[in-house]
Amino acid sequence: MYFDANTPKVAAVVGFYMSAALVMVFVNKAVLNSSPDLPLLFLLLQLLIALLLLHVTAKFIKRVEIPKLELETAKKLTPVVLVNIIGLIFNTLCLRDVEASFFQIARGLVLPLTVIVFSAHTRTVPSVRVGIAAGTVAIGFLLGVAPSTTVPAHVAPSALSLFYGVLSSLFIAFHAVLIKSSLPYCDNSTIQLAYWTNLGSAIFLFPFVLLYREISTLEDLIHDSNWDGQVFLWGSIVTGIFGFLLCIAGLLSIKVTSPITHMFSSALRSVIQTLLGVWLFKDIMTVNRAASILVIMIGTIYYTWVKSSEATPPPRKDVDLEIVGNRKHEEDSGDGDDEVTVVFGGPEDDEKV
Repeated sequence: MYFDANTPKVAAVVGFYMSAALVMVFVNKAVLNSSPDLPLLFLLLQLLIALLLLHVTAKFIKRVEIPKLELETAKKLTPVVLVNIIGLIFNTLCLRDVEASFFQIARGLVLPLTVIVFSAHTRTVPSVRVGIAAGTVAIGFLLGVAPSTTVPAHVAPSALSLFYGVLSSLFIAFHAVLIKSSLPYCDNSTIQLAYWTNLGSAIFLFPFVLLYREISTLEDLIHDSNWDGQVFLWGSIVTGIFGFLLCIAGLLSIKVTSPITHMFSSALRSVIQTLLGVWLFKDIMTVNRAASILVIMIGTIYYTWVKSSEATPPPRKDVDLEIVGNRKHEEDSGDGDDEVTVVFGGPEDDEKV
């Protein structure tokens, strides 16, 4: 792993991503606790708010460019859009059905599945040490989901919620791969890709909101005196805003690192998320669950150390976060003195992005 003197700039991107992700998890959980029958409508509102904020931001910041909507580009981006919305749906359903502190355990297979997906995508075999790290994380997941007599039946995760978590992890892995391969269709712009992803996801999601009659459910809840609509309203606004910030920070994090390094930065917030879950929602923390989180963390830390030791620093090049990947322009560009170079080892080392 190689950093230049401007590494704090990238650390700021990753740090903000982690903070925004924590806000998203806990506000999402609060809304889903108060309105468990409106998961798809809640998700749709987040996407629409993010789109609105992208348009508003584009009016004031020239670098935020709204892409020209073309059918050919839409077709090329359909895979990443579909994977994104399917993953978001399973992610939302998983969070709704499990405790906030258990959420990262339910999605504990993100790292092993990402290693598998990248190995299949690049047609390479991971090293033995990478396999050990992924296996360690998988053991941590199994330890956390194992039945425990110390967990009351009403808070024990159901098989369906764990299924949602596994599918969410799988589609997160697919999404990390597809982001890298989809950027060229958006002029290597993370902002344009974020816009396409949110717009396409909203379009694909809307029919299912109607199909599951969630708008009618919302109308019934409005007339229910026991329903606190303020939580749903403000929760939608807050998560929409942070979702907008998160999609940009998350895309930038993936773009300047390897996708698995991005996943590792996500794993670092596990301890904070667990403590906040126990404090805010009175989640139950058992020995098994604590051990599960610890083993998952050990596995991810070991993986990062392995990839760090295996990686060979390439020749230094100063690149801009927004135009990284535009190889054809690098030789003609000589004004990158203030930019940042960050190279992380990852399964896509042999892939030209």
